[in-house]
Amino acid sequence: MTVASQPATILRVFDDGNTAAVLHETEDSREIARLLGEIGVRFERWSADAALANGASQEEVLQAYAPQIELLQREGGYGAADVIRVTHETPNTASMREKFLNEHAHSEDEVRFFVEGRGAFYLRANGKVYQTVCVRGDLISVPAGTKHWFDMGADPEFTAIRLFTNPEGWVANFTGDPIAGRYPRLDG
Repeated sequence: MTVASQPATILRVFDDGNTAAVLHETEDSREIARLLGEIGVRFERWSADAALANGASQEEVLQAYAPQIELLQREGGYGAADVIRVTHETPNTASMREKFLNEHAHSEDEVRFFVEGRGAFYLRANGKVYQTVCVRGDLISVPAGTKHWFDMGADPEFTAIRLFTNPEGWVANFTGDPIAGRYPRLDG
């Protein structure tokens, strides 16, 4: 994966009834952690400096970040970890993107540690939508039952380590609400 200049993590908070109303916008990681913490979402900046080969396998990525994975597993009781790696060569990214752009929730936490690239989580809680553009080094944990969607962008390129208590519990339960279509996508 080609590494360009590191984009910044960004949090934009919208009124969930008015997509033009940006209530708050910040790139400050402490402020992002505080605001997301108010809705039960864990957000932290971690070191993600392991060099990954362009064709690195899931096992190689997991090995490169074994200490971080072990720490998260101890803290959260997560029994499984895997890797989602999307590159310019990944087939069917347009249909993959569309699936993730539908609002859903899970019966367990959704934990992601971004080790390359970027993607945006949109979290709906307390009458607001929190657009969190995660980049390399961002750890985000979305609590079970939180309504959200994910945008990997029009030309996705990212690698994220996913942690699970039970992989079957991570199945998306779609809400059927078209809200995601009303908010700006990752690429504008």
